[in-house]
Amino acid sequence: MLRQVNGHSSGSDAQGRASLKGDLQEFLGGEAPLHQLDDLTKVNPVTLETVLRCLQARYTEDIFYTNAGCTLVALNPFKPIPELYAPELMLEYHAASQPQKLKPHIFTVGEQTYRNVKSLIEPINQSIVVSGESGAGKTWTSRCLMKFYAVVAASPSSCENHKIAERIEQRILNSNPVMEAFGNACTLRNNNSSRFGKFIQLQLNRAQQMTGAAVQTYLLEKTRVACQASSERNFHIFYQICKGATQDERLQWYLPEGAAFSWLPNPENSLEEDCFELTREAMLHLGIDTPTQNNIFKVLAGLLHLGNVHFADSEDEAQPCQLMDGSKASVRTSASLLQLSENMLLETVQIRTIKAGKQQQVFRKPCSRAECDTRRDCLAKLIYARLFDWLVSVINSSICADSNSWTAFIGLLDVYGFESFPDNSLEQLCINYANEKLQQHFVAHYLKAQQEEYALEGLEWSFVNYQDNQTCLDLLEGSPISICSLINEECRLNRPSSAAQLQTRIESALAGKPCLGPNKLSREPSFVVVHFAGPVRYHTEGLVEKNKDPVPAELTGLLQQSQDPLLMMLFPANPEDKTQEELSGQSRAPALTVVSKFKASLEQLLQVLHSTTPHYIRCIKPNSQSQPQTFLQEEVLSQLEACGLVETIHISAAGFPIRVSHQNFVERYKLLRRLRLRTSSGLWGLCSAKGPSASLGPGPFSGCLISRLLHLLWCPLSPKRRWAANCQSPQPLCAKEATLQPLLQDILHALPTLIQTATPPSDPAETTQVPLYCGRTKIFMTDSTLELLECGRAQMLEQCARCIQCGWRRHRLQKQEKQRRAAVLIQAAIRSWLTRKHIRRLHIAATVIKRAWRKWRIRMAYLASKELDGMEDKPMPQAPSSLSSSLSPAHSKLLEAIIHLWPMGLVLANSAVGARGFQRKLVAHACLRLPTSNPSNNVQTPQQDQAGITSIRALPQGSIKFHCRKSPLQYADICPEPSASSVTGFNQILLERHRPVQV
Repeated sequence: MLRQVNGHSSGSDAQGRASLKGDLQEFLGGEAPLHQLDDLTKVNPVTLETVLRCLQARYTEDIFYTNAGCTLVALNPFKPIPELYAPELMLEYHAASQPQKLKPHIFTVGEQTYRNVKSLIEPINQSIVVSGESGAGKTWTSRCLMKFYAVVAASPSSCENHKIAERIEQRILNSNPVMEAFGNACTLRNNNSSRFGKFIQLQLNRAQQMTGAAVQTYLLEKTRVACQASSERNFHIFYQICKGATQDERLQWYLPEGAAFSWLPNPENSLEEDCFELTREAMLHLGIDTPTQNNIFKVLAGLLHLGNVHFADSEDEAQPCQLMDGSKASVRTSASLLQLSENMLLETVQIRTIKAGKQQQVFRKPCSRAECDTRRDCLAKLIYARLFDWLVSVINSSICADSNSWTAFIGLLDVYGFESFPDNSLEQLCINYANEKLQQHFVAHYLKAQQEEYALEGLEWSFVNYQDNQTCLDLLEGSPISICSLINEECRLNRPSSAAQLQTRIESALAGKPCLGPNKLSREPSFVVVHFAGPVRYHTEGLVEKNKDPVPAELTGLLQQSQDPLLMMLFPANPEDKTQEELSGQSRAPALTVVSKFKASLEQLLQVLHSTTPHYIRCIKPNSQSQPQTFLQEEVLSQLEACGLVETIHISAAGFPIRVSHQNFVERYKLLRRLRLRTSSGLWGLCSAKGPSASLGPGPFSGCLISRLLHLLWCPLSPKRRWAANCQSPQPLCAKEATLQPLLQDILHALPTLIQTATPPSDPAETTQVPLYCGRTKIFMTDSTLELLECGRAQMLEQCARCIQCGWRRHRLQKQEKQRRAAVLIQAAIRSWLTRKHIRRLHIAATVIKRAWRKWRIRMAYLASKELDGMEDKPMPQAPSSLSSSLSPAHSKLLEAIIHLWPMGLVLANSAVGARGFQRKLVAHACLRLPTSNPSNNVQTPQQDQAGITSIRALPQGSIKFHCRKSPLQYADICPEPSASSVTGFNQILLERHRPVQV
């Protein structure tokens, strides 16, 4: 892999490119798609090209946020995505137990800072540094973060507190439109570029509720009021009042529709930021009433008319310059709006006052055309700068809380990004100087701090050569001679400044500086500074004058005579604190230049950042045309190099991002003490072998694993000195460390087992590396080691859970078995009782049936014997001769027996199986004494002897119906199937032949 050393590649370029291409092809052909990598430290190899392709793949999938170690990379989508910043999503990140496991987002950084303030006993102030080029989305990111904090940091208990909190949140959010209207402008790279730096301090009380905020601004680009580059615009507020004013307001402010103003270029371009009503409503919520607003807009309209005042060269140097045609009306209108005397305004601009001599004699000298233009522009810049500062003070008085009501704050730093234009002057020099300081702060806080911490803990690892910009800062602000000091010295010299002379002084005094680039091809006086983001050419023409920022005393005096209420407040007649311009005009003391004041405010800002825990968001602009779904690799690549993103990823990937104290490490991973090393062949053992055979191979540890771990743990020295110090005079351990030592030893004994379990058997070389270091007070790990320990801990928890589950299941099964046996016994007892009860009922029923049957049988026998008693004395009639003659002797004997025993004959006739059909018919005829006929001719005899039948039962009359009802006895209504030889009883003698039916 190519190694970057101070920005230069080592080795053969051709071989490096070839190996890089091969690595990229192998990487991009892997299984894991690039757009699924949430962290750029996971790409392999970590180079600009792989990082660039990963960002491009995620940008194509509409994924705009990616982690890069401790930094969040934000790509500007250049299109509205409301669902990406919805309040529901804010609450989702706020309610998540581990928001870092969610998709990367600016809300993740916001929630992390909020929880850091909330979880600590002694609150530590947090800060978020939002950096990037102009148009990368820094302002939008800061705005979304403020909305996030306003949503999550407001949970008052009472209704009154809730109203107060809502009012504070609304004022904090309303400060954004006002600041953007008066401080942002449309540039070549961004339609809403911040032309000032701001540090917003969100103040939280002990309950972590937002109680207020404070805004601190840096280096307003006030020259934009009177001078705009080609294709750029003035501040948004000028376009808002020209497009959004009502008809009455246009009459009051002399702003007719279609009016042209020299300081209002490109008015035909309509932007989203040209919303006048939004600005007025926000100012109203901040406590600026409507009359004050109208006064502000009237002064701004006066500045626009002042810009239409143009001068012509005077033929006589002793006479002031004359106004050009059409300028008199502009002077009159501007003086009327500013409530100044027209003649005094024109005289102050055309004639300057000079005080000379010991008596401070006053001389009046007409100004040239260029000087008149400069004084006119200076007057406009002075008014706008004072107005902007006053707005900031009004916002702070409206949203800032009492110092006793808040205990911690979260700072949002939104500064101008690195700028490089065809024509760069003092503004770009200060902006890039601020970016250099912030880059050094990032390097000092993260990159350098991590490596120094590793060295302090006694860790040996290959240090990454990152790009340090200290040499560039030495060129800009170094002592005793630097670019800033030379520019300030030119301002203090009492002589006219020359652009070529300033260039010569810089090149001669700073010759040999590595960051001072060559400047041989430029026709104009300039110098080149090689910044961390690239070389920038600064023109020296007008640089000294801008640094002086002179404000003639007569201009301030003129504004003090204004009758306008706002200007009277901005320029009091008897100021208690005299301004720097007035002091410089009254004494010979060196005046504070723009560079000196900006440097002082920047140092104050850095002191605040150093006292907080910083977090970083790097905003990247995918293309300079602000087109969605367009990713230009060259432009993004230059931004990645400018913000030092690759060095950040190198440190995060090659270092140890996981750092845990000994106490926390033991508390979390003490379960791993249950693990024991296997002692089978081919596996690791804990034998104290000596010599090279006991070495575990190259890696963080050498020699016996456990001994090396313990030496690394307790001795913050180099590995050889640790071993010697341990053998000769071990360090004394405090009581707490002595308590942790056996626990740590047990945990470290489990590491080989964990690595051996996680490593496939086919790759034994991987088992020789233990990516874990034990420092003096902390344990350093990589993500893979943390994952390994978490897997081992999860396995132990799973084993414990299995043991608990086994015990519970055993207990539950035993309990269920006891319940089943008890249920079986109860069921058997109940069934036995029910059976005995049923049998008793059957016995009773059978006894009743037997008794009834016996009674009935005896009664029937009695009736039958009574009927037969009367037949014994009567002679039996003879059978007809025709019948007897046709019968055989056997049949005759049978007939006689039947006649004597006729009831039995009826039984036989009605039985299912008995005598044959002829016999049954014969018996029926004989018993009932029915008329018989000759079998041959089958003719009935009309008269038949019916004597001998005396029983009514033998002579049924009509049809017989059998009536029955359901018996209360069990099984009494069930009729069994009749058998072949069974007798159904006498009740069926006279019935037709039917099968029994269950009733």
